[in-house]
Amino acid sequence: MVQRQLPKIPELLELMQFKKPELDGVKRRLDGALTIADLRAIAKRRTPKAAFDYTDGAAEGELSLARARQAFEDIEFHPDILRPAADVDTSTEILGGPSALPFGIAPTGFTRLMQTEGEIAGAGAAGAAGIPFTLSTLGTTSIENVRAANPHGRNWFQLYVMREREISYGLVERAAKAGFDTLMFTVDTPVAGARLRDKRNGFSIPPQLTLGTIINAIPRPWWWIDFLTTPSLEFASLTTTGGTVGELLNAAMDPTISYEDLEVIRSMWPGKIVIKGVQNVADSKRLIDLGVDGIVLSNHGGRQLDRAPIPFHLLPQVVREVGKDSTIMVDTGIMNGADIVASVALGAKFTLIGRAYLYGLMAGGRRGVDRTIEILRTEIERTMKLLGVSTLAELEPRHVTQLQRLTPIAGVGGAAATPARRTPARAKA
Repeated sequence: MVQRQLPKIPELLELMQFKKPELDGVKRRLDGALTIADLRAIAKRRTPKAAFDYTDGAAEGELSLARARQAFEDIEFHPDILRPAADVDTSTEILGGPSALPFGIAPTGFTRLMQTEGEIAGAGAAGAAGIPFTLSTLGTTSIENVRAANPHGRNWFQLYVMREREISYGLVERAAKAGFDTLMFTVDTPVAGARLRDKRNGFSIPPQLTLGTIINAIPRPWWWIDFLTTPSLEFASLTTTGGTVGELLNAAMDPTISYEDLEVIRSMWPGKIVIKGVQNVADSKRLIDLGVDGIVLSNHGGRQLDRAPIPFHLLPQVVREVGKDSTIMVDTGIMNGADIVASVALGAKFTLIGRAYLYGLMAGGRRGVDRTIEILRTEIERTMKLLGVSTLAELEPRHVTQLQRLTPIAGVGGAAATPARRTPARAKA
């Protein structure tokens, strides 16, 4: 029989330790966010539907995005035991400079529409964390103001080649003058993808007040107060706006861009140049043979061609074909630090986050972006320790198996050129 006694008052008082309430609402929300999915849930509550869906959505049936995220879930890690990794080093060298973590912030357009701090919050958080920040051609903060927000950090510039070439050339010159060290030449947007959420929401640039947006704004007055009481949107390249994002892209982009345009831009740019939006092995080999400084395997976050190749699946093939010393980066679908660790293990030199950063921005401005980086940093460090590796250089293909769901039919379409995706075994070095 268990002996019973009356509770002792001193012992009872020791148990009654109440947590001091957090009066700062932003800090309270962000402290409660343990994953990027948690930040997304906060962002969805606090952001008008049209702006949230612009960030969260993708093209057509959104299959490319769903498949990219599923690919990261469909991996199996293989840890080493009795390999002490009490302290891990997450730093790396990328494109001639340092990064404290194996990821940077990807270029995102119209960012101040998600939350008014926009690129200033992203650049400042990236600088504080010691990682690169990439400004989009369609960003809502000028090149010069991003440099002012991140004066000592690494700033990269993402370039679209516009119908009016002089606009693009002028942006290249401004970015070089402002000390941006890398140009990210994006090649997967000759025309806009069909972003159906935007059409259904009537989402336009700038946002228009309609009965629907007013009703949706009632529980989110802070967003409209911020939007209406802060400086008007400033675009890095667009001098006129009005219409959906797709209409603006189609009016600005040139579907005739070619390798000749790449050569012109290379001749103008004094720093490193990276090609973003590469989606097959042949293009990867040609670009590396041409001497570009790196490529980004990307399907534009699923926002262009739906059913496009999954960048994470393509990664091992490209690394095998172009050489493990080439600078291969990957984006699309990254929502966890483990996704980044798996990418590095399979040969990526670096990764980029887009939506994950924007979810943090919408959840809490600059502090939300800081929280995004903190969450991913913690997940990277924990995953490395559990794998038994102390540095990124110790990560190898043997640490990861890509599990198989989508299996190409041999000899049909592009399947014959993608043997690695027919093999469910571990990716080989």
